[in-house]
Amino acid sequence: MWKTQRSTVKGYFLAGGQMVWWPVGASLFASNVGSGHFIGLAGSGAASGIAATAYEWNGMFSVLVLAWLFLPIYIASGVTTMPEYLRRRFGGKRIQIFLAVLYLFIYIFTKISVDMYAGALFIQQALHWDLYIAVAGLLAITAVYTVSGGLAAVIYTDALQTLIMLVGAVSLMAFSFIEVGGLEGLQAKYFDAIPSIRKENTSCGLPRKDAFHIFRDPVNSDLPWPGVLVGMTIPSLWYWCTDQVIVQRSLAAKNLSHAKGGSLMTSYLKILPLFMMVMPGMISRVLFPDLVACADPDICQKICGNPSGCSDIAYPKLVLELLPVGLRGLMMSVMIAALMSSLTSIFNSSSTIFTMDLWKHFRPRCSEWELMIVGRVFVLLLTVVSILWIPLVQAGQGGQLFIYIQSISSYLQPPVAMVFILGCFWKRANEKGAFWGLVVGLLLGVVRLVLDFIYPEPRCGEPDGRPAVVKYMHYLYFSMVLAAISTLTVLVVSLATEPPGPEMPSPGCPIATSPGRNWLHLCSFFIYGHTCSSDPSSDPAPLLLFLIWGPEIPPWRMVNSRFYQELLLSSSVFVSSITN
Repeated sequence: MWKTQRSTVKGYFLAGGQMVWWPVGASLFASNVGSGHFIGLAGSGAASGIAATAYEWNGMFSVLVLAWLFLPIYIASGVTTMPEYLRRRFGGKRIQIFLAVLYLFIYIFTKISVDMYAGALFIQQALHWDLYIAVAGLLAITAVYTVSGGLAAVIYTDALQTLIMLVGAVSLMAFSFIEVGGLEGLQAKYFDAIPSIRKENTSCGLPRKDAFHIFRDPVNSDLPWPGVLVGMTIPSLWYWCTDQVIVQRSLAAKNLSHAKGGSLMTSYLKILPLFMMVMPGMISRVLFPDLVACADPDICQKICGNPSGCSDIAYPKLVLELLPVGLRGLMMSVMIAALMSSLTSIFNSSSTIFTMDLWKHFRPRCSEWELMIVGRVFVLLLTVVSILWIPLVQAGQGGQLFIYIQSISSYLQPPVAMVFILGCFWKRANEKGAFWGLVVGLLLGVVRLVLDFIYPEPRCGEPDGRPAVVKYMHYLYFSMVLAAISTLTVLVVSLATEPPGPEMPSPGCPIATSPGRNWLHLCSFFIYGHTCSSDPSSDPAPLLLFLIWGPEIPPWRMVNSRFYQELLLSSSVFVSSITN
């Protein structure tokens, strides 16, 4: 940690670009899987079954797209932040400032707030501590080692916390499956997990009949399969390929090979949430149906303080009721580690955006020392804002925390994702098209977001008086529509205005002279497993075989790369066989 040039901007914000693959991969996973995942995924599993796993497995694909498609372009451009990349790609500064403010808004009021609520919920259930004292202490510790160590400290602590999370979560998973009688016992008992008090002649409190299906009815289900395949992928690409928190960890890798290795490691780890979080949540419903599956608003209010439902207490309830004292303490450490790892990632990336995209804009001649001080001070200010935001988080979250997160993502992230995709792979896209694509898309997304807050989903058994656009258009379908409108806006405005100036080519894959060739590079990644080279063996991106590591790793570091390739491919086949 202390050899990563913390006194320089690159050392502080990008860990000196010296990280090897395994801490990068562990940090990517830890940054993604915060306390909101443990609480939210388990809660969604308790409420509706395994379908929420689709979000995690979608991420397995998207993190590889980052490493093999987007990251070479980011590295070639020499950027530190994602808004900075769009400024270099399109010219002008209004897109950079617009995105910087938007990213900070998303981080402060969704990511931090969600993780804070999830961590606070667990602490309240476990220790009955005062909420603000516990949260303030966690935030203070988190801010201290984020400020003092920069990204290197964040990545190394993420690697340690990933190990703690895996050990604790696997332990609870084992106890849970033993208690319920294995997977067969869960499948047999889940549909009988009905609360004793519920409204008769209604479906309130009953488990979903499609609980063990990921691909569900396209019209009447909670996660329609077209939305899962397309609408879910768009915010996922934003998160894994353009989100500052994620990309910053990959940019910290010492070279592209290690960045790819870290993404590959993360992709494999994303298999685990189904078994570590979703299914334990379903088991919690089986063991505690009157609490986790409560269907009466008054009873739910008494149990967890949320009349919409108490499925989000599924994971804490398992920890407190099922584990012995020692392992209970370990799981407490797991939840704190998940909370702190996620918060450190967000704190560091937020300070990077504020410092490099906003502060440098207003003080272009500031010294590196000034940037270092500003970055540290902003983390402390962010801590204060996070504590002040807690009451609004308590009052505003819905019955399923994880679904709440994903719906907001579907309203705000598709326009940004499409602008990045078009900026990277369509030469004709210009600054005016990108800017107005962002503005139009985000205005529509904010309108839908406001409508969701004004017209919340009715409780079970109540009439649905919401407007048609809210009632009948699932948020994943809205994500698809929003992406289409944003893309169309970029296309029309770009073609109607002057073409852009010369743009920066990606490494080893020069920007083509026609839009068709750019998209051909993109398609070749999915079809052939490579992007730019005419020789597939010289640039492998083996997504379809899931995955071959790549030849850039020196033989003296990998010992026998063929062995690792065969090992990874064999394990892929094994995982596929047990999940089908």
